[in-house]
Amino acid sequence: MNDSPHQPVLYKEIIHALQPQAGGLYVDGTLGAGGHARGILEASAPDGQLLGLDIDPQALAIARRYLAPYEHRIHLAQASYTSLSTQLALLQWDAVDGIVLDLGASSMQFDMPERGFSFLQDAPLDMRFGPHIPQTAADLVNKYSERELADLIYQYGEERESRKIARAIVKARPIHTTRELVAAIESVSPRRGDRVHPATRTFQALRIAVNDELTSIEEVLPQAVAALKPGGRLAVISFHSLEDRIVKDFFREQSRDLINPPYERIYEVERKATLKEVHRKPIVPSEEEIKDNPRARSAKLRIAEKI
Repeated sequence: MNDSPHQPVLYKEIIHALQPQAGGLYVDGTLGAGGHARGILEASAPDGQLLGLDIDPQALAIARRYLAPYEHRIHLAQASYTSLSTQLALLQWDAVDGIVLDLGASSMQFDMPERGFSFLQDAPLDMRFGPHIPQTAADLVNKYSERELADLIYQYGEERESRKIARAIVKARPIHTTRELVAAIESVSPRRGDRVHPATRTFQALRIAVNDELTSIEEVLPQAVAALKPGGRLAVISFHSLEDRIVKDFFREQSRDLINPPYERIYEVERKATLKEVHRKPIVPSEEEIKDNPRARSAKLRIAEKI
């Protein structure tokens, strides 16, 4: 029985992609509540091992309880996946058979109002994945200039009304809670029926900026490829176009030989391809999964295999 607080997104697809085997070594770089990790541990019984990373101490505590039946086969660390190489070195793991990264905030974080990720309930405007992160969303909202806020909301939220929203935020300052921020946004971009809430993209942008999410993805992907054994697989779930674009471009780049321009018709391969894409197009959730978990609707899974 799966008693995880949340059924992880694209669970069956992740297990099928990684094909865990007995004796294998695996990494869940975004442990969350431990749903994907538990599936990998079950499939790699009796002696597969897993390294689980998460910078959120609350998530790690929940995962530790949930994964207790496998405690002799798991290694948990409160750390960012950007420290993947370091964490593997500490375990003296030279290479692993599979890695999963479930990017962005977890459903569990959205469901904790006090964390400030959701605009549906009033809470302090925090949005940090872990307590070590220096600035909260409230810090950005209250310190940034109108232009800086507009650029941030446009770049990370892909919000077309970013300038209007930034102007409203500055006018409403100081802002310390999610409800105060939503009120500022709705004052210039009111709700319209069942369409996407007008605060959605601004909250996304602030969360990405607070946690430096896109830079972190760019940092972890080369480490993940370097850590895989030949034939090992990297599975990445993204939830919006900015994340997915980084993963897609990296997989495409690493799946091609890098060839220097010809000199007297002699081609020199500067770098051989390191990956092959298992599917050219991303895997998306079924209608049934989206019905059970509306958050899954925007998920995209890309899988690559180490050559």
